[in-house]
Amino acid sequence: MKVHHFRLATLSRLREAVRDERRKQLAETLGVADATTARRDELDGELEELKRCRAAPAGTVDVERLLDADRYEALLRLERGRVEQRRQAFESEIEKRREALLAADRDVRALEHLADTHERRRLAEEDRRGMKELDEVAQRRQVVG
Repeated sequence: MKVHHFRLATLSRLREAVRDERRKQLAETLGVADATTARRDELDGELEELKRCRAAPAGTVDVERLLDADRYEALLRLERGRVEQRRQAFESEIEKRREALLAADRDVRALEHLADTHERRRLAEEDRRGMKELDEVAQRRQVVG
């Protein structure tokens, strides 16, 4: 029996490779975004801890310590702002990469659908030929018999 190959199999493999690459890019971006969110949460925790330490001064006030705490808080807030900007930038990048993955997946599914349609037609044609051969054999038997 002759082996049939879908003529667009190479294109299909290329589109699958593109889809897989898009999936990988999205996963990488999600990983970086998660790390950025974790860093933001860590900074929020440090700011909360700093706030708690300031709320309960014990005894005399150490001005130098308060100034150091203010500088440290300013640095934490500055870094938190930068981290939040990066996280928001990643959100838009994630959305772009999701859309690219969806488009690549649609391309793959379209070729899969085309391949399925092609295979159904090929099988129907084989069935039709087989039935035609059987009809011819039956007619020959009637003529001979």
